[in-house]
Amino acid sequence: MTTHTSVRPRRRARAWLAACLAGAMLTAGGIAVASTATAAPTNIAVGKTASASSAENPDMVGSKAVDGNTSTRWSSTFSDAQWLQVDLGSTATVSSVVLNWEAAYGKAFTVQLSDDASTWRTVATVTNGTGGNQTVAASGTGRYVRLNLTARGTGYGYSIWELQVLGTGGTTPPAHTPKPLPPAPPGADTTVTHHEFQANCTPDHTANDDPIVFPGQPGKSHNHTFMGNKSTNAYTTADSLGGTTTTSCTVPQDRSGYWFPTLLRGGNQVVASNLQTIYYKSGILDYKLVQPFPAGLRFLVGSMMATQDEFKNAPGAVEGFECGDSTKNWDIPTATCPAGSNLNVRYQAPSCWNGKDLDSADHKSHMAYPVNGECPPSHPVPVPMIEMKLSWPVDGNLSNVSFASGRGYSFHYDFFNGWDPTVLQALVEHCINGGLQCNPQGYDLYKPWAGGVLDNSFHLIG
Repeated sequence: MTTHTSVRPRRRARAWLAACLAGAMLTAGGIAVASTATAAPTNIAVGKTASASSAENPDMVGSKAVDGNTSTRWSSTFSDAQWLQVDLGSTATVSSVVLNWEAAYGKAFTVQLSDDASTWRTVATVTNGTGGNQTVAASGTGRYVRLNLTARGTGYGYSIWELQVLGTGGTTPPAHTPKPLPPAPPGADTTVTHHEFQANCTPDHTANDDPIVFPGQPGKSHNHTFMGNKSTNAYTTADSLGGTTTTSCTVPQDRSGYWFPTLLRGGNQVVASNLQTIYYKSGILDYKLVQPFPAGLRFLVGSMMATQDEFKNAPGAVEGFECGDSTKNWDIPTATCPAGSNLNVRYQAPSCWNGKDLDSADHKSHMAYPVNGECPPSHPVPVPMIEMKLSWPVDGNLSNVSFASGRGYSFHYDFFNGWDPTVLQALVEHCINGGLQCNPQGYDLYKPWAGGVLDNSFHLIG
């Protein structure tokens, strides 16, 4: 009797409690979730920004390990010290990582978490990895997850079909989904050799102004040659660029400001009167990820204080200075340039943006150059890589030729985005993401089947 009298009240209590909970969980739609429920861990790494210490080839970059496709993979070069990391977008709670190794696996590695991609906390250590499908308990919180790989299991590098981070939290930025190209006709060449479009602009005016470095201070800078937006001066802002329709570029919707130190010969300004070439390219291997510049983005490329060695080894240096048959000069060549030849220079800009700042104190820190073909975690947003290709009509003996900023290796340039955002997006998606080699209207001469972006009147097609 004691047993029965003690059990029955508990059963009635449980039944009464269950009925109350069921009633509390009913809603107008008939379904509710108990307030004490917690989200189950899921793969919060898929589709996020990933980077790696190296890549065996352009088809095996870090992002391939988190693309949700088990037929693609990240593969490193053949050395022990490597890493693969993923940005979860915001702070997340991690419970474990799941590794789907290719044959080239990691024998020893750690799993690390970080809030800033700088200071790391080790949450798991593996010393006897066997490859295959491997689950590693790695509890903690952080925005960034890194596999710090220290010993290979084979003579090759490290290769992962898919890295899953199981946990909760994090955020996923809106996906960049460019419109696909038209289908190629049978037999057409679809080989991707370029991913770029050109902008052609004529130098328009000179002034001792620099609206990025010395905003609102006319006459403060050394002399610059300006092209693009004809209104660019010391007082230029993002709003003023967008508020004018005057540009020296062939595409009317490019109202950006481009400027560089004025070339001097014997103290006299040398300003070209012909169209100059500005390439907009992919600076990363996975060109389909490149996004348009945000409105008002501005930055400085290079440094007037650079030494010749710094200019030569800068990540933005391409060919240096050329004149006639003289190439790869890291200062303006003093040898005689053939009559009728031009002095040329090419220089590349950083193409990774931190995703937050349109400018920074030094006008550079919000931008970065890619590392191993990918944007670093600190600057995760890939934007077009600008490559200036400039020429000046000087020949003969160039010993008295220099820039207003100094010697040839003081060359630098500024960019202030003033593009019509719809046109810029169309050109980036069609030409860069589409793997084409486009003229300023978005037309690839070698792949006419792909169509263009702007018609002969520079109106958007379609």
